Parts: sequence; C-alpha cells; structure tokens
Amino acid sequence: MLDLSHLPAHLPLKIIIGAGQQTYPGWIPTQKEELNLLDRTDWVRSFSTRRIDALLCEHVWEHLTEAEGRLAAKFCYEFLKPGGYLRCAVPDRNFPDAAYQQMAQVGGPGPKDHPAADHKIVYDYHLFSDVFESAGFFVDLLEYCDEQGRFHFNYWDPADGVIYRSLRSDHRNQGGKLGFVSLIIDAKVLP
Repeated sequence: MLDLSHLPAHLPLKIIIGAGQQTYPGWIPTQKEELNLLDRTDWVRSFSTRRIDALLCEHVWEHLTEAEGRLAAKFCYEFLKPGGYLRCAVPDRNFPDAAYQQMAQVGGPGPKDHPAADHKIVYDYHLFSDVFESAGFFVDLLEYCDEQGRFHFNYWDPADGVIYRSLRSDHRNQGGKLGFVSLIIDAKVLP
C-alpha cells in the first residue's frame, strides 16, 4: 500500500507503476509490493476516494497475461480522474529486428534471472489498444510498428511522462537507425 498522507491534495497525483530504477520529479515511483496492479484492494487502500492524474508504466504489461492486462487496465481506468491518462509502453511484436524479438519473446531469451524471463505476451498495436479500449479508455498510439514493420511516430511530450525505451530517449537509436523502440500508447479517460 502507498502512503500518500504526506502529499497535499491539491498537487497532481502522478504514479509510476513498476518503476524499477526510474525516478522523475513530480512522479511517485512504485513497485509491485507497494501497488499490485492486479489487486483492487491495494488500489482502494492506496487511493481511497482520491483519483490519479497520470500513470506511467514502461515495460510491465508484457509480464502479465492478456487477461491480467485487461484487469489491470480496468483498475487503472477506475482510479484515474476524468481527463487523466496512463502512458504505457511494451515491446513491439512488429519491430523487424530478430535480436529484439528473441529478447522480447514469451519466456525471454535465456536464463531465469533475465528481466524478460517472465514475459507472458508480446503485443502488437491492435491487441494492446484493445486491452485499454475494452476498459473504457480512448487510446492514442504514440509509437508503434505496423504489420509491415514500418515505424510510426506521433509527437508526444516527455513532460507528460518519460519513456526511456523510445525513439528519442533510447541510446540505441542513433544516426537515423532504430536500435530499440517500444509500442507506446496514451490511454485517456475522457473528461
């Protein structure tokens, strides 16, 4: 459970889900022990009647089954305020790079201690959008590859939530060559 008692109610409530080492000014980083995406009781205990302005989640949803991802999307929708959003990124099933796909595959590329070892799904933009749309969100595709492997980029502001594994932020994307991208969406609760 998150303790938000020290936060003034007038400040925007911005939460990083599964933050790992990510910390950004104005954002509260969480791990599964503090906010379990799949446990509504955790959400209720952490937020009660307070609603969240923004959620940020980078490379977490692929560690959930599709059914778990849909459940987590419902909880996010329920606890975001009208006009709030979830910026979410996962590996992209359509990115045309064999090494990337081997790393992102279900079960990961190798040892059980590898961060991708418990990947349960690899999303394309159709399925990932549907997970959130079925929960009630309006979805904006920010970065993704289509079925032909062509990369699409729709401008998004990092001030609204940084995704490191993205076109502009990842150190592997240099000299006009894509080395590592993500499927990135903004899932919005309409006002």
